[in-house]
Amino acid sequence: MKSEKKGFVWGHKHLLGLEYLTAQEITHILDTGESFKEVSRRNIKKVPTLRGKVVVNMFVEPSTRTRMSFSLAAKRLSADIVDFSPSLSSLSKGETVKDTARNIEAMGVDIVIIRHTAPGTAHMLSRIINASVINAGDGAHEHPSQGLLDIFTIRQKKGEIKGLKVAVVGDILHSRVARSNIWGLTKLGAEVIAVGPPTLIPEHIRDLGVRVSYDLDAVIPEIDVINILRIQLERQRSKFFPTVREYARLFGINSERLKRAKEDVLIMHPGPINRGVEITPDVADGKHSVILEQVANGLAIRMAILYLVKTAISE
Repeated sequence: MKSEKKGFVWGHKHLLGLEYLTAQEITHILDTGESFKEVSRRNIKKVPTLRGKVVVNMFVEPSTRTRMSFSLAAKRLSADIVDFSPSLSSLSKGETVKDTARNIEAMGVDIVIIRHTAPGTAHMLSRIINASVINAGDGAHEHPSQGLLDIFTIRQKKGEIKGLKVAVVGDILHSRVARSNIWGLTKLGAEVIAVGPPTLIPEHIRDLGVRVSYDLDAVIPEIDVINILRIQLERQRSKFFPTVREYARLFGINSERLKRAKEDVLIMHPGPINRGVEITPDVADGKHSVILEQVANGLAIRMAILYLVKTAISE
């Protein structure tokens, strides 16, 4: 049967992005995540929800937090979990992702969690296989589970999303995390401000309903939540800003800059952190930081996602 709560019916077989969900659907995932947080506090951290189901972590791009979080979420729901390694697979011999996924599905897989460098990969798989597909990050397009856990953490700390001002700071040009956060937060009534150097903020981002600022110090006093994006140092050959030191001076979150922020401002970061670049160690580990809570909440949210797509495929 489908997941129902307060008259709401969940019917999505896949989770491809927050762009494709309504505010009510996003809220339903968050509410479902609340119920799964309790499982992690039990002595026996396991429920039989996905017993008999097979979940594949098909991560063609490297990941630590997301991969481990989905794997642990599936295990706590009693699913059989298979971790796919591209270097040990036929992908290294030239097989296409499409053929690999079809062969994996032929082994009786129910849910495929896919991360890939190419935008749209999860959408493509959802059209060619019968298993549920969960997008764990497709290029610079979306990272829906990260967006959901970020929003879940904000709601947990602030009570509600509507009316909040959330700054997304850093490399928005290459960030799937930024896009998922923007889609989710704006649908729930927050005002999102994209902050960073002009070279790292795409012009079209305004079309998603966000403000843009190239001056962090000018907007920081009005911000309720600062979600800091990783500066992708591997892309610095393209010289999107003069030096890392210059970036840290203008856009890095440090204790001195934080003095101009609200007393109850939240500091977030999806990880991995470049300490001393986008955020200093004292702020990352300080009283405003909820970075480790984001990681813990990611487990509950991913359990909720797996549960909800499972209820849809059980129809």
